[in-house]
Amino acid sequence: MPQNRFNSMKATPPLNNQKAATVVVFDFETTGLSPEQGDRAIEIGAVKLVEGEVVDTFQGLMNPGRAVSSFIESFTGISNSMLVNAPPCEVVMAEFAEFIAGYNLLAHNASFDRKFLEAEFARINYDYTGSIGCTLLTSRRLFQDAPNHKLSTLVRFKGLPSDGVFHRALADAQMTAHLWMKLLEEVTLQSGVEQPSFNELLKLSTLPKQKVTVYLSKLSKQSRKEKPHR
Repeated sequence: MPQNRFNSMKATPPLNNQKAATVVVFDFETTGLSPEQGDRAIEIGAVKLVEGEVVDTFQGLMNPGRAVSSFIESFTGISNSMLVNAPPCEVVMAEFAEFIAGYNLLAHNASFDRKFLEAEFARINYDYTGSIGCTLLTSRRLFQDAPNHKLSTLVRFKGLPSDGVFHRALADAQMTAHLWMKLLEEVTLQSGVEQPSFNELLKLSTLPKQKVTVYLSKLSKQSRKEKPHR
């Protein structure tokens, strides 16, 4: 059976108050690019971070109810024979909904993963109410000197831990989690803010690149004001 088990039940603060280092990083593998055209998820992987520490992981293959193409088999390494006995998408996504309860979400190129998340959750009548951040958008603001902002490029560019496996959901989620922590280090380096909030990183990811330095300076000033005087 696929590994769809999770153990942590730590209490978390309200989503709008959470620190950026407390988040669930997730990734989908799919039958194609568009749920609007009938594509489905075939694998999901996730890493749960609490204050920057990995406290749990989630991984599951799921049967989309249709055969995957030879291109997808080659691209992901997920074959039809691996999916034939996997649980339906609805079962795995219900488990994932429980796994992420009380957490914001994060993905690399989150616009892609978001649309599959919403489509699969719609099938089980689940409404996720947290926020979803994007390491692709954030890295474009903070690592402007990178050759490009593909996950594999950023892993090499920053010397992040990797077992060399890409396009499998849990491996990509783990690398994205390492990238996120490196991005948070960069925020601290440039602003002095040791524990930026998730909302602050969301805002940063939407800014024009030329306004990032000013924004980080503003965070720095706010942080100094909030520190108690001795």
